[in-house]
Amino acid sequence: MFTLWTLIEASLLCLNAVCILHEERFLAKFGWGRQAGQQDFGAPTAKDQVLNLIRSIRTVAKIPLIFLNIIAIIFKLLLG
Repeated sequence: MFTLWTLIEASLLCLNAVCILHEERFLAKFGWGRQAGQQDFGAPTAKDQVLNLIRSIRTVAKIPLIFLNIIAIIFKLLLG
């Protein structure tokens, strides 16, 4: 059944997935490493913007995700 909790849980899992991506071990295999996002001139491409979004999420959401994961685990343990 689709509820608000499943939507929150799915977004939490996606944020966790973005935060654990390692650039040198995983993203570089597909050409999405740190050097791929370096562009000197012109407008940034969609690939550059996605890489910047991943780096920004990893930087900003790391500490809040710890607490959100703890809350989600407690909620799941108490209410099933």
